[in-house]
Amino acid sequence: MIVDLSHEIVSGMTTYPGIAPPRVTVVTSREQSAARLGTGVSFEIGSAALVGNTGTYLDSPYHFHADRADVAQVPLERLVNVPVAIVDAFGEPEVTAAHLGDPGALWGKAVLVYTGWARHWGTSRYLETDCPHLTADAVEALVNANVALVGIDSLNIDDPADPNRPAHHGLLGADIPIIEHLTNLDRVPADGARLTALPAPVRGMASFPVRAVATYDA
Repeated sequence: MIVDLSHEIVSGMTTYPGIAPPRVTVVTSREQSAARLGTGVSFEIGSAALVGNTGTYLDSPYHFHADRADVAQVPLERLVNVPVAIVDAFGEPEVTAAHLGDPGALWGKAVLVYTGWARHWGTSRYLETDCPHLTADAVEALVNANVALVGIDSLNIDDPADPNRPAHHGLLGADIPIIEHLTNLDRVPADGARLTALPAPVRGMASFPVRAVATYDA
């Protein structure tokens, strides 16, 4: 089975309050190309102007730490065919270390936190800052468990009201990349799935959209 964990990017949409929306435009239209090609032949070239933090995206360590890997430098071993552990925190305002269960079971895995917040995607409710997030003790447990990656289906992996941003600072400081704004985590088994989530390798970018997919045997 293949489960798409990424939201579609639509021109003009809002991912996060204050972040400019993406703009998808046509650079060369089919009509323009048809004028210089053979009969019945045409193509289109488009342009997407977007902030790295658009849709479902990967935060690289460089996002919070200037001396760490950007999106082009994150090791592929952390992003391709990584075993998944789903943390079920549906409806919880905060995700604590207690929600993670046995840290030993998370070792080397992509830990994906299911809060259910994705059900609000595309509404004003999704953008409100009382979104589910990780607590500092959860971050410490994840770092100590040497996880490969942490993802969440929420507006922010941190409490937007906390200026210290413990999840971003702590996870990225340990070279653990983050994926925010995931979806469809309720369709992924708690264990046994694998995650692939690849950004375009753009040098100097701290964050970039990914097509995240989970695969598992039905």
